[in-house]
This record gives sequence, C-alpha cells and structure tokens, in this order.
Amino acid sequence: MPMRRFSASNEPAPAATGPRNDWQTIVSLLPYITAYKWRVAFALTCLIGAKVANLGVPIVMKHIVDGLAPVQHLTALGRAEHAPGIVLMGGIGLMVVAYAAVRLSTSLFTELREILFSKVTESAVRQLALKVFRHLHALSLRFHLDRQTGGMSRDIERGTRGITQLISYSLYSILPTLVEVGLVLGFFTVKYEAYYALVTLCALVAYIVFTVKVTEWRTHFRRTMNELDSRANSRAIDSLLNYETVKYFGNEEWETRRYDENLHRYRAAAIKSQHSLSALNFGQQAIIGTGLVFILWRATQGVMAGKLTLGDLVLINTFMLQLYIPLNFLGVVYRELKQSLTDMDRMFTLLTVEREVPDLPDARALAVRGGEVRFSHVNFAYEPARQILHDVSFTIAAGTTTAVVGHSGSGKSTLARLMFRFYDLDRASGGAITIDGQDIRDVTQDSLRASIGIVPQDTVLFNDSIYYNIAYGRPTASRDEVIAAARAAHIHAFIESLPKGYETAVGERGLKLSGGEKQRVAIARTLLKNPPVLLFDEATSALDSRSERAIQQELDLIARERTTLVIAHRLSTVVHAQQIIVMDRGRIVERGTHAELLLVQGLYAQMWELQQQRATVAPDVEHAPERS
Repeated sequence: MPMRRFSASNEPAPAATGPRNDWQTIVSLLPYITAYKWRVAFALTCLIGAKVANLGVPIVMKHIVDGLAPVQHLTALGRAEHAPGIVLMGGIGLMVVAYAAVRLSTSLFTELREILFSKVTESAVRQLALKVFRHLHALSLRFHLDRQTGGMSRDIERGTRGITQLISYSLYSILPTLVEVGLVLGFFTVKYEAYYALVTLCALVAYIVFTVKVTEWRTHFRRTMNELDSRANSRAIDSLLNYETVKYFGNEEWETRRYDENLHRYRAAAIKSQHSLSALNFGQQAIIGTGLVFILWRATQGVMAGKLTLGDLVLINTFMLQLYIPLNFLGVVYRELKQSLTDMDRMFTLLTVEREVPDLPDARALAVRGGEVRFSHVNFAYEPARQILHDVSFTIAAGTTTAVVGHSGSGKSTLARLMFRFYDLDRASGGAITIDGQDIRDVTQDSLRASIGIVPQDTVLFNDSIYYNIAYGRPTASRDEVIAAARAAHIHAFIESLPKGYETAVGERGLKLSGGEKQRVAIARTLLKNPPVLLFDEATSALDSRSERAIQQELDLIARERTTLVIAHRLSTVVHAQQIIVMDRGRIVERGTHAELLLVQGLYAQMWELQQQRATVAPDVEHAPERS
C-alpha cells in the first residue's frame, strides 16, 4: 500500500528560526492593552499630571530660595529680629505650603496612575497565560513528545513575568522620563538659554545611544543564560519525575553531573554578562557626569555675573538631579525591557505553532446512535520513512466487543491514538475511521473524546487526591457517583482503609500508589465518565491474577451495552470478545472468535499455546504483585 504522505498542514510548525523583531512582540501584546483603552487614557493623563507637578517642585523651591535672600541681607545688617515678619510679608510661608502641596500632588497622580493601570496589566497577563495554556493543550501529541515540559513551563513563566515588567517599566519609567525630559528641555529654552537644553539633549542622546549599543551587544549573553537555564531546569524536572528509575540504576551522581554541566555553562555566561554590565554602568555614569559638569559650570558663571540668582542655580541643579536619577535607572530599565521582550518572544513563539490536528471550520458535534466503529483501509506513519499501519480494515458493531492482539510493535496502540485523533489520517491515502458513519475528521475533537472512554496501559495520575483523580472523568459528578464508580472498580475498600480516605494524595504521577491501584483508579475514572464507546489498552496489565479476574468480570459487564475496543497482550482477557483481530507488523493477519482462531492454527494459536505454557509453569509470572 502507498505510504502515508504528510501535507504541510499536518506537520508541526517549527518553533522559530530565530528571535523575532522586538516590535513584532510589542505589536502582539497591544490588543490585550487596548482592550482597556479608557483606563489607559486616564492613566496616561495621571502620568502627565504627575510630571507637571514634579516640574513645579524645583520652581517653587527657587522662589523660596530667592525670597529668603532679603532675610540673609537683613541678618548681615544686624536686623535679624525683623526677618520673620518680612518672610511672612513676602509670602514665603505660602510658598512652603505650595511646595508641600506640589510634592503631594506628584505622589497622588502617581498612585492614581498605578491604581488605574493595575487592572490592565494583570488582565493582560491572565489572558495571555490562559491563551498559551489553552493553545498548548490544543497542539498535537507529536509536539509534546518533541518538547521538554520543564523548559516550556519556564518559557511561559518568564514570558508572563516579562509582560508585567514590560508594561511596568514602560508606563512607570520610560514614558515618565521622556515626558519629564521634554518638559525640562522646554523650560530651559524658554526661561534661560538654549545652551542648557542643548547640553542636556546631547548628554541624553549620547546616553541612550551608548546604552542601546552596549545592551544589544549584551543581549546574546542573556539569551544564552535563558537557554541554559531552561535546559538545566528540563533536565532537573526530567530526572526528578523519573526518580524511581534513577534509584533503580544507582545513577544519582550521573544525574548530578549532567545537571552540573548545564549549571557550569550557565555560570560562565552569567559571569560574562556581569562583566559587560559593569562596563555599561561605568560608561553611563561618565556621560551623565560630563553633562552635569558643563551645565553647573555655566550656571555658576551666570550667578557670579549677576545674570542668575541663587534660586536659579538651585533650580537648574535640581532639574538635573531629577533627570539624572531616572536616566541612571533608564539603563537598567532598558536592559530589563530587552530581557522581557526576549522572554515574551519565546512565549509568543509557542502561540505561532500551528495545530497539527485542527477541527474543520464547519465541524459538527459527533452524534452517537449505536456506536458502530469502522476502520476503513487505514494507512498511517508517524514518520514518512516508517509506516506503522498497512490497509487496516475492520468494524466493531454497535454494542459489541472487538479485541486487537499481537506482538509488541504491531500497531495496536496506534489504533487507540487514531481513534482519539491525536493524529489525523491523510485524506488522500490514509483511509478513514468512522463512528456511526461519521468520519471522525469531520466532527469536533471535544465531542469525539467525550464519547470515548479509555483505560490506558500506563496510567498517569495528577498530583492530587484520589477523589480528584477519579472525579476527573466527570468533574461535575456528585460525591456519591464518584464513590459508586470506585466501588465498581473494586477500589473503594482500599481507599476507605487509608487514613485520609478519598483525600489521600497520590503523589507526582501517582507514584504513591502501586501499578494495580493506579489502574483501578483509571478504571473508576472511565466508569464515571460513562461513555458510549470504550477503549481498553492493556487495562488489567498491572493487576495480579485475583484482581484481574474480578475487574475483568466488571469490565465485561460494563462493556455489554457499549461498543468496546480491547487492545490486549494477554489473550486470556479477550476470549469472550465477539471478534478478535490479530495484527503483525501493522497488518491484520487473522480475525475471528477465540474458537475460530484456535482452529486456524495460525499466529493466534501459537501465542495462545505459548501463554498457556507460561501460565502452567508460573501462574502469576505475568502479574506483578501489588504493593501494600
């Protein structure tokens, strides 16, 4: 049969060939900000108000200083006893009150700005994090098998934190500084002379150019640090998730060395980053200091020539200090902004990965009537060079049980993945899978998966309580329904024997439970879901003989009214199936009932005889005893 061809739409999109332009990242964020345009407008108004009030602080101080000059003159003449009256008569007291009022206004407008914009920031973070989380769940199994979850989770964490930092630094540092610079330059030009504005502007331009150039040079150090941090975190999480495997082989030191390799590289990159940061800081201080010297020298000359008052000197110096502090901080802000944009880029890149298995625009909900499942000439390959299924065709009649057996690697579990649409068949040459005549590629994935219940061979549980893991099959179920499902799965008595009962934590991936206990939780979860189509993928593989017989009887009972596909290795669990499909190397080689297949004396008969011999020699050799 022809190999399954992969179309461009079915291939997972590459994460990225390189970092995107910073403006692309900012543009991607804008829709989440402009959704609150009125709050943004009010916040910006408060920002301007705060800077205007801040500009008034040194102006009021200038008038206070100039108003005190007569007092100093009277003191020099020996008439200091009249100074307080003159101060009050000159309105200096009102100026002091005005000074306090202006400073308070600056703080008031600043806090109002933060109150107004906090909702915008947190809402944008929430919406984006939720969108990325939902998008990751919508991506194919292939994408998640190719990615390391630890590194991806760090990308999301840093990306959401980067949004907060970008908005915070932009609104609270960069924009206020630019507004203040504009106001100060205008004031210098109008009130004094263009020299002050020109020197300030030159220092500012030199500062910004130097900061941008050096920061651009430093960015690759930070990007390298991020990559190494993600890699180290991925290895650490992978190692801890496989804690038991590490212990089985005594490879604690090996895992530690692998982790330390990344930490060592991270340390080298961090040292280079710190050295370049020191060079940046020194250069920034040199530029600001030079500009300050030129301005104060000119102002001092103006005072000595009688063109400026002491109040003017204080005013100019205060303005420069007010600009100096945020400008000094602007370098740090720019570096953090570049880092935030880098972090956000990695998160937004996840959103650009296209879904390998999308729903059609006009996809409808699956309407299950009887539940007949049909595989028609199915051909499938995970990779083009290695085909898994070859022209597989069979039908599971509504309300009947069909078992698929075969050696490992024959393609049995692939059937289950295709039924759940973890992968889609190629429409040109891949065949089709239908339920009650409806091609599963034409229906919504949500409705399809809601109609199928699965008990997988490798049961993975959430790090939560037993009750939560059973209720996960139908989160809206009542407690009585959850307990009823546990009873049906023969696990209720075990749960009740535990000190915390149903609230017992199962641990990471359910490692606190034995394999058989996890399997029974999975069975209870599927029973609670109560779907019309059932899929058992080695559902009793982790149980001992007694538990297997008890649960097998229960599975047979619940399968009577449902369409059931059983994927099995142990043939003793499928002898009562109405149809048994025997697969070998991705092809159906035999089919029939248990009795019919034994009469054929083919592959099924050989497998049956071999398993019977093993059972005679060691009845429980295939059944691992459960842990207490």
